[in-house]
Amino acid sequence: MIVCKSAAELVRMRAANVLVADVLAELREMVRPGVTTGDLDRFAEERVRAAGGVPAFKGYHGFPATLCTSVNEEVIHGIPSARALKIGDIVSIDLGVLLDGFYGDAAITVPLAPIDSRVAELLRVTEESLYRGIEQATVGARVSDIGHAVQRHVEAHGFSVVREFVGHGVGTALHEEPQVPNYGPAGRGPRLTEGMTLAIEPMVAMGRGAVKVLRDGWTAVTKDQSLAAHFEHTVAVTAGGPVIMTGRNGAAGQTSRGDAT
Repeated sequence: MIVCKSAAELVRMRAANVLVADVLAELREMVRPGVTTGDLDRFAEERVRAAGGVPAFKGYHGFPATLCTSVNEEVIHGIPSARALKIGDIVSIDLGVLLDGFYGDAAITVPLAPIDSRVAELLRVTEESLYRGIEQATVGARVSDIGHAVQRHVEAHGFSVVREFVGHGVGTALHEEPQVPNYGPAGRGPRLTEGMTLAIEPMVAMGRGAVKVLRDGWTAVTKDQSLAAHFEHTVAVTAGGPVIMTGRNGAAGQTSRGDAT
């Protein structure tokens, strides 16, 4: 069942999402050579708890950390560790927070410059595809309109959508219906209605896009070892257009890159 939120509930939900946006912005500034993914995780947990929130991923089906930190060919669900980041790496940082009964969820991919121009294009196109998908999150559209827009933009630039993982509804539960694939034909699936809240999260690979899960049971990597990027926002469907709940200065209808965390 798809749960639609009232206007009052969206206001409450916004607080969790602003916290996610703020912490991700701070983590972006921390990313530099020599910093470990474990360092990022410790900062995030302390920051979230100090703000009165609860790390949403930690303990979820046994996941051991606050962040998912996925480096280079790792697509999602990377486990923070003593791995030190180095120049040329890209690291995807995914954060979920529970605050005042509602969840927020977003992700960014951060480069450690300088990086190859094609890798920079991967990050740019993946983030652009997120906004192409968000633009479709309007009352009366279909869920598959989002994924269709994402896939069309990604493949137009010679990259591949990772299909094994999808976006999802989010609200009082971390994962709610509906699933939000990043591919497929338009005009399919549930019709979007006012009050739906969706985590839209394209995952894009430079290579073929097929993935496998490592022996840790969590980390998904590309089978061909090609680099991958991941961007995500939590978005509310409203009569005034899509609202990026995890935008730091979000407002009704704003879908520009300026909202990016």
